[in-house]
Amino acid sequence: MTKRKSKGAYMISAVAEMYEIHPQTLRLYEREGLLKPSRTEGNTRLYTDEDLQRLEFILSLARDLGVNISGIAIILQMRERMEEMQRQIQDFVQYIQREVLTRATAAADPSKGAIVPLRRPVVPNADSSKRK
Repeated sequence: MTKRKSKGAYMISAVAEMYEIHPQTLRLYEREGLLKPSRTEGNTRLYTDEDLQRLEFILSLARDLGVNISGIAIILQMRERMEEMQRQIQDFVQYIQREVLTRATAAADPSKGAIVPLRRPVVPNADSSKRK
């Protein structure tokens, strides 16, 4: 059972050669939870294009910035949290936009869509007070 999220899938040897790293390094990244390649029924690792983008980010942290594996794990976790918060903010902004549109549409009738319902003062009818 192969889980493919994109069109390309690469075996560990091809990925190691493309990025000039040892296959053991890729296995280490997987053990540490930095990469999660899919597996075939024969248990062969398959790296998707998404996995390769993540690997490129990991390698830039390690090679260019000298970040160790623990630091990379923390950075990746923070990055995932930030992306999730960004999605939540986008959802909230869309909700607010829908609410503003709904309330602007209801503005033709001030009693609809008001945050606080308007209560019209009851003015006693002059005729009703004379009847008593």
